[in-house]
This record gives sequence, C-alpha cells and structure tokens, in this order.
Amino acid sequence: MLKTLPNLFRKTLIPNAMVPMVLESSSRGERAYDIYSRLLRERIVCLHGPVTEEMSSVVCAQLLFLEAEAPSKPVFMYINSPGGLVTAGLAIYDTMQYIQPDCHTICMGQAASMGSLLLAGGAKGCRSALPNSRIMLHQPSGGAQGMASDIAIQAEEILKLRSRLNGLYVEHTGRELSEIEKVMDRDTFMSSEEATEFGVIDEILVKRPEAEQGGGD
Repeated sequence: MLKTLPNLFRKTLIPNAMVPMVLESSSRGERAYDIYSRLLRERIVCLHGPVTEEMSSVVCAQLLFLEAEAPSKPVFMYINSPGGLVTAGLAIYDTMQYIQPDCHTICMGQAASMGSLLLAGGAKGCRSALPNSRIMLHQPSGGAQGMASDIAIQAEEILKLRSRLNGLYVEHTGRELSEIEKVMDRDTFMSSEEATEFGVIDEILVKRPEAEQGGGD
C-alpha cells in the first residue's frame, strides 16, 4: 500500500501551502492520502516549483519507485517550474532516461531553464504542453568568488555545462548545434505553438479525451 509522502515533500515542493487530503473508503475503513500521494498511485509525478537538490531527491525517488512497481507502464510528469540548479535538474533528467517506463512530460504554466530540458527530455512523441504554457531556454549561469584560480575553474565548469546542455537540446529537438547555441545565448521564451515547431514538445493538449485517465489503470 502506498504511504503518504514525507513532510520533506511538502516543505520542499509546496512551501507555505496547505496540502489537500483525499479520503478513500474500502472494506477496511477509510484512509486519508495527501493529494500528491494519491496522484502518485496513478503514476503521476508533479514537478512544481524551483529545481532544488531536495526536489530532485524526491522526484528521482518517485521515478524509481514507479519503475519498481510496474516497469512496463508509463509515468506522467507534470512540470510547472522556473528552473533551478543544473546538477539537480540533470539528476532528474538522467533518472528519466535510466528507468524502463516511458516518461510522458506535460508543461502546465511554465517550463523554464532546467524545466525546459526536463520537458524536452520526455519520451519522443510523449512531450506536450497545455495551450497557455510558456517555455524558456537559456544558457546556465553562476557566480564565483575567491582566488582568481578558483574563479577560473568555476568559469570553465560553467562552459562545460553549457556545452553539455546544448548537446542535450540538439538530441531532443533535432536542431543544429549552431541554432541551439543562438537560442541559448539569451533568454528565449516560446509559446506552446513555438515550442512544438522548435521540437521541444510534440503536441499541445487542449482537452483530455474522455476515455483517457492520464495515469493509472
């Protein structure tokens, strides 16, 4: 039986917010789930808010759990994120690629910075956005202080990360490296239609078909 997610989830993914509870009745009585645990039962993962180390840990754990539960069933990841730490985002990205289930990605609201890479990193043909979503791509940024040699090391690392991220966008969009580099040079905002044309997503979702439940059996 799936247990409610720990307080860490509530504190890191939805700070200062009340988490709705869902009551379910069975022959053994009633049981209360927080809404995110109930969605997880339907193989839905919510990636909402900044991409932090704590969020990354929780999301990666959910993906690994869902793979262990049913490796042949897809996972549905709903993304509404302004981005965040590159390394934390890459941990989620690598886990998405590592697990056996196809990961369907859906943008609702925004998928910016690392959020856009996670959106693009879903299974081919299974990447989508709601009509009024905004997608933003840009190069990684960072700051350094201390000795000049340490600053130089940090600058070199950022350049390596930029090159790595550019390559991932090339892989998932099918665009030429030169085009990706141009888009990533500054903040580039896209509508759902523009993101579809560019190859970040495959389709725009307007209304869920009646027969489709979006996650579970």
